[in-house]
Amino acid sequence: MPTARRTLTLALLLVAAGSLAFATGAAVIDGDADTVADGDLAIQPADGPNGRYAYLNDDDEIAIDVSASNPNIKDPSFEGVNVGATGTIDDVFTITYTADEYAHVWIEYASENVTFVADGDSIEGEANNVTLAPNETVAVGLALDTRGKAAGTQLGADEFSIEAKIAEPDKVTTQAMGASTQQIGDGGPTTTVVSPSADRRGFVASGIESGEEVRFLADGMEIDGENVTLEGIDLMGVRTERVELDAAGSSDPFANGSALTAPTRPRPVGYLSLDYDFAPDAVDAMTIRFSADPAYLNATGTDPEDVALYRRTDAGDWEAKPVAVVDEAVVDILGLPEDRVHFRATTEPSSTFAVAAHAPRYDVTEATVAPGAVDPGENVTVRTTLRNGGGAPGERTVTLTANGTPIANETVTLAPNETATVAFDATFETAGAYDLAVDGTRVGTLLVGDPASDDAGGSGDESNVGTDESATVTGPSEEPFGIDPADLAGPLALMIISLATLALVRRMPR
Repeated sequence: MPTARRTLTLALLLVAAGSLAFATGAAVIDGDADTVADGDLAIQPADGPNGRYAYLNDDDEIAIDVSASNPNIKDPSFEGVNVGATGTIDDVFTITYTADEYAHVWIEYASENVTFVADGDSIEGEANNVTLAPNETVAVGLALDTRGKAAGTQLGADEFSIEAKIAEPDKVTTQAMGASTQQIGDGGPTTTVVSPSADRRGFVASGIESGEEVRFLADGMEIDGENVTLEGIDLMGVRTERVELDAAGSSDPFANGSALTAPTRPRPVGYLSLDYDFAPDAVDAMTIRFSADPAYLNATGTDPEDVALYRRTDAGDWEAKPVAVVDEAVVDILGLPEDRVHFRATTEPSSTFAVAAHAPRYDVTEATVAPGAVDPGENVTVRTTLRNGGGAPGERTVTLTANGTPIANETVTLAPNETATVAFDATFETAGAYDLAVDGTRVGTLLVGDPASDDAGGSGDESNVGTDESATVTGPSEEPFGIDPADLAGPLALMIISLATLALVRRMPR
């Protein structure tokens, strides 16, 4: 990979007093760029307040100018940086690597007063290189030391060079971008892991023999901050010589995928996005290893057995995958952090996963009140059928309300998909019409006494609802149509006899 040596303006003019603000901006990777190293490196002004100190000149080369001659600086009072000062201008320009392999990138520059830095560390000289994965970007700034310099002089040399070379996976070492090399066994595949940020990892494995296992160590990549982290990804039965895999974590759904939805309505904890270069059928299975902070599990009331992993299918559905809690003895053998709860789930490859927590969910499937009318002071029983439609067992207190006022409650414990019928008993002392509901699900209207009668003594307002929860319902003294049951005894007996006679007549031979 050739060196890119430019004759560029690095005119940092010194004045007795200046107005340079040492601010930080974010890098961008789109738009016009100075391309070097056969087009594999793209250099651009950074996106942010300090990006104004860099621009593309008439030859489309990056120029750095911290002086009044910079065309981007519109403040006529600005002349340069202060004399006798030290400081850093972060994120002045960016370097993006666009080729298919990893590369070491560094800057050659000779100056005692200006140093090119990335994340506060020098990137001058090959020994201080940064390792960039494909499509990786590094933001470059300037560290300044103007002590012992006179006002009005130029600080530093006029040119610097950007140099790069291909980084073989077995030669990649930990640098400012957090790259490391791992190898499994003698002669096994060599894997390279790059950590551009706390919630991102880049994985590459080469030298894979058909059917081998590839094991990537993510070393606690954040999925939901430090609450839930990715510890590694294993590929089983790999049938390709080289694989690349980029991982990103987020506590919120990614833009290219919808939020987790499932019939059991689990609580999403975090999302994992995977971008890989191999065909899904080129591996037999993928195992995702992640961990959680025990304090977080306790604070959210999450049992480790209720932690789940969901895979988003090509059709956009969410598919639950079995999750196993790693035994403490295995954690010790593998040398995993012992202050974490570790999980593993084997799945087919996918672009999006969600870590979630199962929770009990109680649904009212049926509710009845019988009879529908009572006299004041009599008890009524409401029966309801509850189903735990969530993915975890749990205990729940369900409440019966009348006109919105709680009047009875029962505690129920159900396993997932289990149902139970619960009976509520209550007494109503005041006549009226009462709308009954169980946990917000309407049961029906209960009539107490004759709401229209002056002797009833009430209108059914919730303030008059009784609270005796121990009684049992008895039938009403009067049917809804005003016919006394005693008056029906004779006609009903005659009807029964007549029906019996008719049945006998129909069975007589003819």
